[in-house]
Amino acid sequence: MIGHRYLFSPAQSRFALFAGIWLVFFFITGCDRSPTDRIQGYVEGEFVYVASPVAGRLDLLSVERGSSVSRGNPLFTLENALETAVREEAQSRLSQARANLEDARKGKRPSEVQSLQAQLDQARSALDYAEKQFTRVEGLLQTKAVSIQDFDQTRSDRDQAQRRVAQLEADLKTARLGLREDQITAAEAEVHAREAAFAQAQWNLSQKHQDATQSALVIDILYRPGEWVAAGHPVVSLLPPENIKVRAFVPEPRIGSFQLGDAVRVSVDGVVTPFAGKVSFISPRAEYTPPVIFSQESRDKLVFMVEVVFDPATAIKLHPGQPVDLVKGP
Repeated sequence: MIGHRYLFSPAQSRFALFAGIWLVFFFITGCDRSPTDRIQGYVEGEFVYVASPVAGRLDLLSVERGSSVSRGNPLFTLENALETAVREEAQSRLSQARANLEDARKGKRPSEVQSLQAQLDQARSALDYAEKQFTRVEGLLQTKAVSIQDFDQTRSDRDQAQRRVAQLEADLKTARLGLREDQITAAEAEVHAREAAFAQAQWNLSQKHQDATQSALVIDILYRPGEWVAAGHPVVSLLPPENIKVRAFVPEPRIGSFQLGDAVRVSVDGVVTPFAGKVSFISPRAEYTPPVIFSQESRDKLVFMVEVVFDPATAIKLHPGQPVDLVKGP
């Protein structure tokens, strides 16, 4: 039998094998380890929930999940038959109150004023005749041609004619002046009350239709046409680009190097070029550890449903919940 010579003993061979495995492990982990200046964080989005303060059935949905909207674009409309009827009634009552106020300020109608003027002219003619009759009877009384009773009668007729003229003159003046000041004030107050009721009805009707108040991405649709929406319940959730931010967790020894307005670079998985940003807030309170789910070891287990949109704004390229790495500097 020919003998075999070993370069290494079996024990030495096992040691070399284990040493090689450990070297490979440290080499791989060392290459995969992130630079020490990187800080882990995640994307945070502050959503805007659009609701109507008035309840109603959802009649029209003008957007879809994942679509982009601009300021003034319609979002949804609730049924508004009742609010429309209330608004029309309030408008009619307001028109009536304004007409009453205008009529109170004008006084009586021209035909009524003309009637009073005619009565006054007739009363003045009657007064003229009564005064002439009284003067004639007064002269006859001196010659005893008439009795004292006839004299008293003609004097009474003259006095009544004078009072009639005075009454009609006052009525005509009042008719030309309009209603009393307190009545006009009451009519003005009625107009103000009707204006407030109409404004309320108009506002209730306008709240049945909601538009976007700013440019945003439609994140979710919470109701579908035909469903009843309670007052104050959101129908659409939006995410404006300016409401997207990154939250990172800076170790205590390095927090002193961060200042408000500092430039930072944010790296996202799958994107070669980092996003440029700046520090907008530094918490005055310390936390023990960042959320475990966003650690480097757990990141590969995360999955995200991607809805692709194309927007030139940098912020819209980030997705809430997305883990990122942050590096201080431009």
